Amino acid sequence: KMVDPTLAEMGKNLNEAMKMLEDNQRKVEEENEKKYARKDIPGPLQGSGQDMVSILQLVQNLMHGEEEEETSQAYRLQNVGEQGHMALLGHSLAAYISVLDRERLRKLTTRILSDTTLWLCRLFRYENGSAYYHEDDREGLLKICRLVIHTRYEDYTVEGFNVLYTKQPVIYISSAARTGLGQVLCNQLGLPLSCMCRVPCNTMFGSQHQMDVALLDRLIKDDVESGKLPLLLVANAGTPGAGHTDKLGRLKELCEQYNMWLHVEGVNLATLALGYVSSSVLAATKCDSMTLTLGSWLGLPAVPAVTLYRHEDPSLSLAAGLTSSQPVEKLRALPLWLSLQYLGHDGIVERIKHASQLSQRLLENLKNLDFIKTSVEDELSSPVVVFKFFREYANRDQTSHAAQASTIQHPIISNERHIYDTFNQWLGEQLAQLVPASGVDVVELEDEGTCVRFSPLMTSAVLGTEIQDVDQLVDCLKMKIPVLTSTLQLREEFEQEVKRTVGLLYIEDLSWPGLGVVRYNYHSDGKNDDKQEKELEKINTELLKKLNELESDLTFSLGPEFGGQKNCIYIGMVTEDLDVSELVETIAATGREIEENSRLLENMTEVVRKGIQEAQLQLQKANEERLLEEGLLRQIPVVGSVLNWFSPFQASPKGRTFNLTAGSLESTESTYVSKAQGTGATPPPTPTSSLAKQRLPGQKIFKRSLRSSDAFSETSSVSHCDDLEKMDQRPPTLSPGQEQGPLETERTAEQKEVAQPTKTDIEDIQSDKSPHDTKLEEQESQR
Repeated sequence: KMVDPTLAEMGKNLNEAMKMLEDNQRKVEEENEKKYARKDIPGPLQGSGQDMVSILQLVQNLMHGEEEEETSQAYRLQNVGEQGHMALLGHSLAAYISVLDRERLRKLTTRILSDTTLWLCRLFRYENGSAYYHEDDREGLLKICRLVIHTRYEDYTVEGFNVLYTKQPVIYISSAARTGLGQVLCNQLGLPLSCMCRVPCNTMFGSQHQMDVALLDRLIKDDVESGKLPLLLVANAGTPGAGHTDKLGRLKELCEQYNMWLHVEGVNLATLALGYVSSSVLAATKCDSMTLTLGSWLGLPAVPAVTLYRHEDPSLSLAAGLTSSQPVEKLRALPLWLSLQYLGHDGIVERIKHASQLSQRLLENLKNLDFIKTSVEDELSSPVVVFKFFREYANRDQTSHAAQASTIQHPIISNERHIYDTFNQWLGEQLAQLVPASGVDVVELEDEGTCVRFSPLMTSAVLGTEIQDVDQLVDCLKMKIPVLTSTLQLREEFEQEVKRTVGLLYIEDLSWPGLGVVRYNYHSDGKNDDKQEKELEKINTELLKKLNELESDLTFSLGPEFGGQKNCIYIGMVTEDLDVSELVETIAATGREIEENSRLLENMTEVVRKGIQEAQLQLQKANEERLLEEGLLRQIPVVGSVLNWFSPFQASPKGRTFNLTAGSLESTESTYVSKAQGTGATPPPTPTSSLAKQRLPGQKIFKRSLRSSDAFSETSSVSHCDDLEKMDQRPPTLSPGQEQGPLETERTAEQKEVAQPTKTDIEDIQSDKSPHDTKLEEQESQR
């Protein structure tokens, strides 16, 4: 039974507020409102105030935003669940608890902080540790750096940064760490960038995403000899890109040798809660500090990150900001305290185990796919799966592979890697769009290039990823692989065809995921650059419109919105049955047709103007001739009428017609004689592709026809014509009363003697007859 009525009212109000915010049904009036309604414009604060329902309605409208964003936002809110409500309730309770009297507040915050710290240390196998709760996941490492500075520099509290002049501190981070981490630490600590040392990863032995321990040892020795003080080492238990774990055991030994602090962070730390933990990750329990991001691992919204650390001097921890004497600061752990109790130990382990099973399920399926290369550290237990599309060529030797991995690359190999990066970028975007519940994203790695990453520990709890989503992801990947291989094979053929075709220009754009880029060249006749550019843009725009009107499976576009070439036709992904020659021929023919039409329209004004002037001159000349023929008397008004009545003058009407097709003037005498207007010359036919005329019924454009079926139909037609010719060459059939001549009698006798078929031969011939021959014989007998 709830004793405190305020807590009961708070829980009730929170439930009502969440139901209202998660209700995605819009009213009809709101759907018909304009994009920028009056209520979206900031205005003055109302004096009378508003009720809770109106305020929550405003929050709902601001959360959902535009209509196209409604689906994605609603999907995430539906997966918050009750454990998310507990985390949100923690923030409300923290505000309520902060108004308690100081003694009660101190007891309550101490209990919450000690319980949460004890649970996390036991859950993640970190014995005798303390905890610091922070909103920004980098803030914990920042406080640890302050703690180490206070520990190694005894006079730092009194003299401040002056003690750093004698011995400059050095912080070591891996080159595979988060981007900008070293710069953030230096800015917040007030240290120069020279205090940050980036340690390269392995190049010869071991994982290429692990820190090179031997090189780190040499770097530390050089810094010690130069009078610097090695301070702290940041290692990874799951790099941000590939999810690989550094050799934490050897790094810990190295830190103990040089009296350095070892801090570990990464997504693989979540597996410490499982029953089976790999030895590489288990070594993280011996480090000096680690940062845990429980919000993304467990799908808990608005819960703080936790940094667990071991230190014996509480005064230095207080000076570094890891602990606080303010009870309100300790309430940061309240949302996590509520959520951990709601989930329980089994619920937490089950969520992390489910994410690991998802990654293993995907990894097992990827092993059976061709042209897919995976990059995982441990195939038995790898929470992060990174894969890419890669096609290995049989004729490529080891030297090319070595050159591809080197810094200075051959131009062909460099272009090939750029193309693969583009294709994998497209593949990752397609998979994320087709299976949004999978949470896959695109990651840039230093050695592998662009890859697709699946990290369920960071996304599955929020998105609600299940085994069915992983299977659907694999199915979509199987559908995309043939498209990628076909497009990669036909790119070179398309380039060669375009270069051989007159009027087309091949544009090399390695960042375009598709067949290629082509431009129709406009043949300018001494025009300036601006006019030529406009004509080129007009022709290629009309060409793109014509190509999109064709019934094909290809996608034609103007390319990317930013960074693309102007006045070009971008062709997307294709399948293996694409007829490249027909495609290129169609593009060239359509471009020529558009260019001819544009030239005709361009010259039409001048041609018509000259034709009208010529027609006026000819008509004026015809009027003068008519005056000479009729005479002067017929031009006088009264005399001319009388003269025409006595002696009518017969004159044939003469006119001129302008032929737009021929661009010339013609006489209208034939029109008056035939009482109909002539059609003139027939316009030339539109240039079309010759291959398109040979298309089979039901076959789409730009598709290769089956050669076997064409050969079969051609052979059948030839054999059918031969049968008809043989029938025409047969001797005529005589009527019963008609006699044969002597020559015909001798010829018939010779035929009987030469080839007289037996009964067995007749049966064999009849059995070899085709249905077509049988039908012809029936028709012949009916005749």
